[in-house]
Amino acid sequence: MKKTEISRKEFIRMSGLGMAGVAFASGLLGSATAFAGEITGNGGKSYLLKNVRLETGFVYEEGEVVHTNTELFCVEIKDGKISNVSANKPNDAKAIDAKGWLMLPAFRDMHIHLDKTFYGGFWQATRRGPGGVKGMIALEQKILPEMLKTSTYRAEKLVELLQSKGTNFARSHVNIEPTSKLQSLNNLLKALDNKKNSFGAELVAFPQHGVFYTDSVPYLREAAQMDIDFIGGLDPYTIDGAIEKTIDFTVQLALDNKKGIDIHLHESGESGLKTVEYLIKKVNENPALKNKTFLSHCFVLGRIDSIKQEEIAEQLGAAGIGIVSTIPFGGLIMPIPTLYKHNVTVMTGNDSIIDHWSTFGSGSVLEKAHTMAQLYGYSTEFKLSRSLKLATGNVLPLDDKGIQQWPKAGDTADMVLVDASCSAEAVSRISPVKSLINKGQIVY
Repeated sequence: MKKTEISRKEFIRMSGLGMAGVAFASGLLGSATAFAGEITGNGGKSYLLKNVRLETGFVYEEGEVVHTNTELFCVEIKDGKISNVSANKPNDAKAIDAKGWLMLPAFRDMHIHLDKTFYGGFWQATRRGPGGVKGMIALEQKILPEMLKTSTYRAEKLVELLQSKGTNFARSHVNIEPTSKLQSLNNLLKALDNKKNSFGAELVAFPQHGVFYTDSVPYLREAAQMDIDFIGGLDPYTIDGAIEKTIDFTVQLALDNKKGIDIHLHESGESGLKTVEYLIKKVNENPALKNKTFLSHCFVLGRIDSIKQEEIAEQLGAAGIGIVSTIPFGGLIMPIPTLYKHNVTVMTGNDSIIDHWSTFGSGSVLEKAHTMAQLYGYSTEFKLSRSLKLATGNVLPLDDKGIQQWPKAGDTADMVLVDASCSAEAVSRISPVKSLINKGQIVY
């Protein structure tokens, strides 16, 4: 890869950050330019990284993990995979110098809306009208036609932000409704195709305006036969007024097209709990959906008492239904430790980065792991290190006994280099990302 130099002004223009992002962009340009001359490679060939810091085990005092041991290694990449992990060769002039930075599994954002964002354009604060979620649906119906004109470009800019934060994969919900029909999906597919060598994604056909509240059924049926992975949903009772009718449709559409399910559930009262229980029932009746079904947000779990939390968490774990949480804080604390206790798959994502719903997304899922650790008092070396799995899609360098399990020869070369001494520090300090590698391709 030939080093290309661009001006500060040109970098800012290309990044789509606007003048509000000048300070950030300047710093990014400095680090990226300095690093580009040293970390180069291409996914289809082979290259060697030296001075790669990897975790090798835990240090115990009186039975408690008090430190994480690391050593420097060489990591060989070939044809998009890790072909070998070997003793460090600091004097190998042909190897690419990783500078002693810590290598971790690449991050995964498992709940985001790449298809509708203000990112890449001018700053816009949240717009809130009357009428709750239905009021926001009315707002979307007004602004989506204009947003669709630039949605491919802005999706690409948003992908680049995620990459700068160490993420190489996302699960994106994409609007399927009568206003945008399939255009939002087609625009996003184009953006992802443009980024296919450096970023991966799975898509959820998301009836943002309700399945039946607006007649999204024909568009969902068509989208289900396209390049999507999950059938989505939104608050069946509040939006469609019918829990069973909406869930039955969603389940059948997923079964007919061999897709998974990922439903937005914001409802936190009785209707929310009934929706969770009915979905559990339907998945148990259709085992093909086990470990392919998710509830995003699922705020009701934070509103029920601890005995009911244990009961529902046990049922979710047995049914193979995962929870995708954006880690809310303040008046609503999700029972994530209880979910982990019952082997429920828990994932996270930024949801909105900057759009008409929210402007607080940073693009960093490492920050989400940091927030989770703070919320639940995961301040020890061991618990901080375990918290990393929220950012990596449940992949950790060390298992619970401190035995190295990643990276291994044969693993896909999806990794991130961070300026940290160990996983615990990376989570606690939200350590800066220095490089992202996607299937062997050095992206950032």
